Amino acid sequence: MCGINGFNWKDENIINKMNKKLAHRGPDDEGILVFEKLSLGHRRLSIIDLSHRAHQPMQNVSKRYSIVYNGELYNFREIREQLKNKYHFISDSDTEVVLYAFIEWGKECLERFNGIFAFAIWDSNTEELFMARDHVGVKPLYYYFDGKRFIFSSEIKSILEHDIPREIDKDARELYFRVLYVPAPLTIFKNIKKLQPGHYLLFKKNEINIMRYWKVRDFSEFKSFNEAKGVVKSIFLDSVKRQLISDRPVGVFLSGGIDSTAVLGAASSLTNKKINTYSIGFDLDTERDKFNADLKLARETAKFYNTEHHEVIIKGPQALENFERVIYHMDEPVANSIQIATMLLAEEAKKDVAVVLGGDGGDEMFGGYPRYYFNHIISKYQRLFSGKIRYKLSVLLEKILKISMLGDKLEAEPGINRWAAFMLQKEPQVQSIIGGGDAEKNFTYQYFDKNFFEPYQNYLKSDFEKIFMLVDTTNWLTDESLLRSDKMTMAYGLEERVPILDYRLIEIAARIPTKWKIKNSKQGKVIWKEAIAEFLPENVKTHPKHGFFSPASKWLRGDFYNFAKDIFNSLDEKEYNKENAIKMFNDHIDGKKYNLNLIWAIITFEVWKKKFLK
Repeated sequence: MCGINGFNWKDENIINKMNKKLAHRGPDDEGILVFEKLSLGHRRLSIIDLSHRAHQPMQNVSKRYSIVYNGELYNFREIREQLKNKYHFISDSDTEVVLYAFIEWGKECLERFNGIFAFAIWDSNTEELFMARDHVGVKPLYYYFDGKRFIFSSEIKSILEHDIPREIDKDARELYFRVLYVPAPLTIFKNIKKLQPGHYLLFKKNEINIMRYWKVRDFSEFKSFNEAKGVVKSIFLDSVKRQLISDRPVGVFLSGGIDSTAVLGAASSLTNKKINTYSIGFDLDTERDKFNADLKLARETAKFYNTEHHEVIIKGPQALENFERVIYHMDEPVANSIQIATMLLAEEAKKDVAVVLGGDGGDEMFGGYPRYYFNHIISKYQRLFSGKIRYKLSVLLEKILKISMLGDKLEAEPGINRWAAFMLQKEPQVQSIIGGGDAEKNFTYQYFDKNFFEPYQNYLKSDFEKIFMLVDTTNWLTDESLLRSDKMTMAYGLEERVPILDYRLIEIAARIPTKWKIKNSKQGKVIWKEAIAEFLPENVKTHPKHGFFSPASKWLRGDFYNFAKDIFNSLDEKEYNKENAIKMFNDHIDGKKYNLNLIWAIITFEVWKKKFLK
C-alpha cells in the first residue's frame, strides 16, 4: 500500500508537502514527478518487488505515460503474462502491470483487474488524467475541484496542504448525525469529494467526467444449493491464495468470529509458514464481559492453527490518550469507538508484518447481522397480514423473539423507509440536538434512495433483504467500516487485505436466495458457514455470534468523563441545542437512557473540528 498525490499544475514544493503528510502510508520510499500541467507524488509501502525498480511515480519506456498507484493487483501475474510479448517489463511489481494494462486496453483494463487499488495515470500527449478506484472501495481516493484547480490524494489532510477553504458541507453534516459517517461521494468538507467505488474519473481540459465501471448486475438465482456452496468455497479459497502473495510477512486479524477464522483456516491450508495472528481485548473486570466475548475463542483458534498469537488489551486511559490521534488519521468524523482498537491493533501487528488479512464482508454478503433476520421476519408478515393484524402480532413477536421496538418497523415498506428504520438514528432525538426539521430528514431519505436504492427498484419487493445486504456492502461497509480499517492500519504503514470482499464473491452472493442465507428468520450466513466449514474448528462453529464492540459507555462514565463533559459544556449554541445535548449526556451517564451513538458522534465531530478547522 502507498499514498498518492497530484494536482494540475507544476509545483515541486507543494507536491513534496503533500507527500510529507502521507509519510505514514508509505514509510519505505517517496518520489515526485512534475510536468508543466501536472505534479505527481507518491509515498511507498513496499510489498511486491522491494527493489528500487518499482519506484514511483513510474513511467513507461517512452515516458508518455506516468502512474502513481496505491494498492495490490492480485491477478497481476496473469495479466503480465498476457502483456509480456508486447511490453518490456523492468520490474516485478504490479504497478508496472497496471500501467501497461492501461496502455494496452485503456479504461477496459479495469474489467480485468482483481484487487484493491486507487491510481492515477497521466498521458502527456493528450494531457488527460485517468483515475480509478477498486470495485468495493477498499482504498480511498479524494479530489478537490474549484473550476480551475484539480487536486487529488489518498487522504484529505494532504489536499489541505493547499490554500483551499476549510468549510463544512452542510448536507454532509446532516447525513453524519443521522448515519454516523459521511456517505460517498460527499465528504465532510465542502468541495472535497470521494471517488466512489467501482468508478473511474477523467480530467481533461479542465473538465471532470466520472463513470461507473462495475456494479452487481446479475441477480439470476442459483437453482442448486450445493452448486452455489461449491462456487462460494472455490472463489473464497482462490481469493485467500491470491492475497497471500507478498514479498513481506503476512498476518491475520483474528476476532474470534467465523469470518476471520475462515480466513486464517484457509491461509493455514495454503502455506507451511507459521502465521502471526492478532486479537484485541479490553481491560475489564472479567473476560466474561460481552466486550471480550470472542477473545478467549480467538486464543483457542490460534492454538488450534498453531499461530504466533498476539493480544492487545486496551485500558481506558490508553483509549483516551489515543482518541485525538485516531480522529486526525481518519480525516473525517466516523462515530465508531472501535477505531481506537483497530489502530492499536495495527500498531502491534506492524512490529512483525507488513500485511494483514481481515474478515470483513461476510456479514453484509451472507446475512450475518440481526437487522437482516428482523427484515426477513417483517417481509414475511407484510406479505401475510394486514397492517392492524401486523401491529398486534408485533407485541407477541417481541415477547417470543425478545425483540424490542419491532412494531414500528413492521409498517415500513421495503426500500428506503425500511432501511431507514434500522440504520438511521432516531429523528426526534437528532433534531432536538442539532435542529432542523422534515427538510433535513427528507434530504437524508432522498440521498440514500437516489444513490443506493434506485438502481435496484425492481428487486425491492421480491427480495428486499438481498438488496439491503448489497446496499450495506456498497455503502456502509465502504464509507464506514473499510474507511476506518484503511485509515487505522495505514496510520502505521500496515496493509490490510480483505479476501471475502473479492468482487467475484460479491457477485455470487447476489445470486444466492435469501432463504439460503437466513434460516428460520434467526440464523444467518447458513450457506456461507457450510461453504467454509472445513476451515472452522468445532468450537467456532457452535459459538454464538457476538458483535465487535468497545466498552465506550464504560469509558464515558470513567476515563472519558471529564474530557466528554468539557466538550458538551463548550458546545456552540449556534450549532447545537446545548441544553438538550447536555441533558442527553447526563441521562446516559446516570443510566436513565442509552444515548451512546449521538454522544460519540458529538465528541468525535468536535474533536475533528479542532484538528481540521481551527
